[in-house]
Amino acid sequence: MFALFTAARKALRKTALVAGLTALAACDATSIGSLTPGAGGGRIDASEPVPVALLLPRSDANAGSIPRDLENAARLAIQSLDGVSVDLRVYDTAGQPATASAVAQQAVDEGAVVILGPLYGEAANAAAIAVADEGVNVLSFSNNPTIAGGNLFILGQTFQNTASRLVSYGARQGQTDIAVLFQDNIAGQIGRNAVQSAASANGARVVASEGYQLNTESLTSAIGRISPLVDAGEADTLMLTDSWEGGLSVVLQLAPEQGISPASTQYMGLTRWDSRPDGFQLPGIEGAWFTLPNRSALSAFEGRYAAAYGGSPHPLAPLAFDGINAIGSLVSRGSGIDRAALTQGAGFQGATGVFRFLANGTNERGLAIATVQNQQVTIIDPAPRSFGGAGF
Repeated sequence: MFALFTAARKALRKTALVAGLTALAACDATSIGSLTPGAGGGRIDASEPVPVALLLPRSDANAGSIPRDLENAARLAIQSLDGVSVDLRVYDTAGQPATASAVAQQAVDEGAVVILGPLYGEAANAAAIAVADEGVNVLSFSNNPTIAGGNLFILGQTFQNTASRLVSYGARQGQTDIAVLFQDNIAGQIGRNAVQSAASANGARVVASEGYQLNTESLTSAIGRISPLVDAGEADTLMLTDSWEGGLSVVLQLAPEQGISPASTQYMGLTRWDSRPDGFQLPGIEGAWFTLPNRSALSAFEGRYAAAYGGSPHPLAPLAFDGINAIGSLVSRGSGIDRAALTQGAGFQGATGVFRFLANGTNERGLAIATVQNQQVTIIDPAPRSFGGAGF
């Protein structure tokens, strides 16, 4: 079992950019969520190219290919806009909040009416604060809900969105008594809170919430506190917040071994379980539920990206495509890029399907419910194609 945790730690070091470089680093930042800027900013002259600032950590060696792929995706989206011209201006944040603040102000001084980016949460928070008094909105690639609000919107998929989709679907299937098992770190705590909120909103309840450290003793103890509730029929669902880069593979091995059988307890997960097919043989994953984006939309985006740039996009690249699509959609309607326009209920079409910004600065995306059957991913409830239908 020690070997499993060692492997998980190695995977975490190698792939942390995918799961962590977006905003969970910003949880110590001072949020601007209590402010109310951005309500009247972003006015545009639709007869001229719309000046959009793209803030990326180009000179940050730790960012790898992400800045390049985000810029590529933004330019790909610009090419597809119908009747709208965008003047994209790229600024380097170096991955630093102070630099992000300075270049955000520079971008606005040079005429930008909206900012796309930055990537990291602390940098996004700093950029938004810098331009809040000028009513300019920031569409960050972060997924950290703690920084959202005011003139700062986040494009990254949130645990709240995923939890709401899973819990609401589960409630319709009669799965209403949820035990949450989370790694006791910032991401795990945000995931736990998201499940609690989703349960309250969907007629379900959280009957237990157990955190663990990334070691066998801690995890075994946490599972041991949940198992009696399952045995007594008090919990019919086990919600996991962890990822493959953390301890998910060990959880999916240990929980069934300690008596939480997937045959009688519905396993659910807040992260992308489809990304590691080599984990599909684990005893806890057969029949489990997790979410996926609209696969046909994502496949179309990936095909266009490959045709244009000769390779596969980073998993975060669709966020830049979405940001440009939202801006272009508002411009084509003759709208400003202000808070009221950004949060209109119909939302926008993006690289992974329909999405919209919420009044609190977070976002909602159309997600499919998927499962693993005979070590193959199967969609059991398709991603909604518009808001207001099934799945929302």
